[in-house]
Amino acid sequence: LVEQLDACPHARQIAFSKMEVLDHEIGLGAIQKVRGEWRFKHSERLSGTLISFTWQIVDGFNSAQVMQDFLGSVARLEGASQVFACEGRACGQGVQWANRVFHEQVLYGREDLQRYRVYALQGAESFRLVAYSAERTEDRQYLQVGLLQLAK
Repeated sequence: LVEQLDACPHARQIAFSKMEVLDHEIGLGAIQKVRGEWRFKHSERLSGTLISFTWQIVDGFNSAQVMQDFLGSVARLEGASQVFACEGRACGQGVQWANRVFHEQVLYGREDLQRYRVYALQGAESFRLVAYSAERTEDRQYLQVGLLQLAK
């Protein structure tokens, strides 16, 4: 599934990680400050194997368009359903997504251009797919995708 982005000539992978996670928090709402702490308006905590990728979108292409094309393929998968979506300032502060959620400083971009999606993928195994696009400038556009294979 994610290989589609690796095969995209306008997406250059700049980060990859794979780890076992316990009670990993997936945001299902804007990130906001509540009583001095940054939290999601709504979230779910899941355990399993998390694979994360970060791509820089190059050649003058737009990260939002690359994300939309990729998620169009995801949406067509049998058993796929969108769980949450936000765009722009409705997602909360971009710096918090970059640093606190994804731990990828390069993702900090213009808040009005950020996009975030969560999909549930049900089949023989269950997954959550998280995608976030950020745009700093025309030549500094990024796409973050996390795929969490849920523990049985």
